[in-house]
Amino acid sequence: MTEISNAELVVMQVLWQTPNISANDVVAALDNAIEWHEKTVKTLLNRLVAKGALGFEKDGRAYLYYPLIAKQDYQQQQSRNFVERLFAGRITPLVAGFARQNKLNADDVAQLKQLIAHWEQEQEQKHD
Repeated sequence: MTEISNAELVVMQVLWQTPNISANDVVAALDNAIEWHEKTVKTLLNRLVAKGALGFEKDGRAYLYYPLIAKQDYQQQQSRNFVERLFAGRITPLVAGFARQNKLNADDVAQLKQLIAHWEQEQEQKHD
């Protein structure tokens, strides 16, 4: 999958939230959070198009941009890469680290338990 820089990821977040918007709309969406010049945003959009992460269509004089990579697909790929690089592909040390630092709340734990229960159910179905 395409490598996306941190700055490009900021632009992708806008387009995942609101696809099919113009460069000016992206600039306006980022203006409150990041004070990037319009030219910077347009450069990032062009890079993302060149990388195959964004597509565009012409609408009059404007170009409307849309993501070609689903947010969930990108998150999953980046998560796998992160776990591979830092934890040799093992999830347990990552979760244990969060637990030791009290970074897990009751909702996180409940969701993890639900995911594990779902995974166990799938494993049982595979063996039946």
